[in-house]
Amino acid sequence: MKYTDLDDFLKNGRAALAKGPVALIFVEDLVEADTTIRHHQNLGFASVVIFAPDELVLPEDTERSVHRVSHDTGAANALMDAVNAVIGVGAGQWFYYCYNAEYLFYPFCESRTISEMLAFHTEERRDAVLSYVVDLYAGDLASQPNAVSLDQAYLDKSGYYALARSTEDGAAPKERQLNFYGGLRWRFEEHIPEQRRKIDRIALFRAKPGLKLRSDHTFNDEEYNTYSCPWHHNITVAIASFRTAKALKANAGSTFEIHTFKWHNSTPFKWNSKQLLDLGLIEPGQWF
Repeated sequence: MKYTDLDDFLKNGRAALAKGPVALIFVEDLVEADTTIRHHQNLGFASVVIFAPDELVLPEDTERSVHRVSHDTGAANALMDAVNAVIGVGAGQWFYYCYNAEYLFYPFCESRTISEMLAFHTEERRDAVLSYVVDLYAGDLASQPNAVSLDQAYLDKSGYYALARSTEDGAAPKERQLNFYGGLRWRFEEHIPEQRRKIDRIALFRAKPGLKLRSDHTFNDEEYNTYSCPWHHNITVAIASFRTAKALKANAGSTFEIHTFKWHNSTPFKWNSKQLLDLGLIEPGQWF
C-alpha cells in the first residue's frame, strides 16, 4: 500500500496500525533498504511501515508486503515528527523505529518472535525497551567504500561505557538513566557532534496519549528512558547499525582521514543474539 505523504497515511493507513507490534523504518539513502525490511519482517512485526523517498526501488514482493509512505527523510526532525504523529493515532500499540541498514537483535530472537518478547516485557509493567545502537562496519573499505558489507561486517567487542545522566538543572543524576557510549562514535568522536555521540535509543515503546519522542531519542515521560524497573533488570536490545560508518565515509570532513575502521578490538559480526549476549551488549533480564 502506498501513501502520498504522512498526512495521507495518518488518514487512510490506520489498518497498518491496527495490530502490533509495528516497525517504522526510515530510509535515508538507498543502501540495504530491502534487507532491513526483510530482517524485521522475519522477527514477526505485524506491520512494517517505510518512510522513503520516491527514488527507492524495492523488489516487487517486498513492495507488496509493506506500507510505503512518501517522506523526505532528509528534512530536519523528519523521523521525530513522523514518530510523534504516529503516536498520536496509535495509542496502546507497541512501535519500533530505525533507519535503513539497521537490524534489531534481542535475546533469543532466532527462536522467539518480537511479539513474545514484548508480551513478557509488558507483564513486567514496562512500556519501553532500552536499545543500544551497536556500530557495524565493513572490514575492507577499499572494496566497500560506503563501509557497508553484510558478508564481512565487523563490530567492536569492547570499548563501551556509561555515564550518569544529569537532570536539566544539573543538580543530580536522573534515576535509573545513563548515557551510553562506544563504537565508532567514541573512536572517531572528533568527527561526531557531542550531542550525537551517545549510542542509547528508546527504539521500542508503547504509545500513549501525550507521549513525545525528543530529538535525542528519549521521551518526555522519564520512566520510558530508564534502563530497568526499580526491582530488577529488564530486557535490553541492540540495533546493529551501519549508519555511523556510512556517515563517516560519506562526510567530506572525515572520509579521507579514515582508511579502515578495524582495530585490535574488532571482531566479525555473527548476526546472532548469542554473540551480543556474550559480549554484554544486550540483557535478557528475567526472560529465559
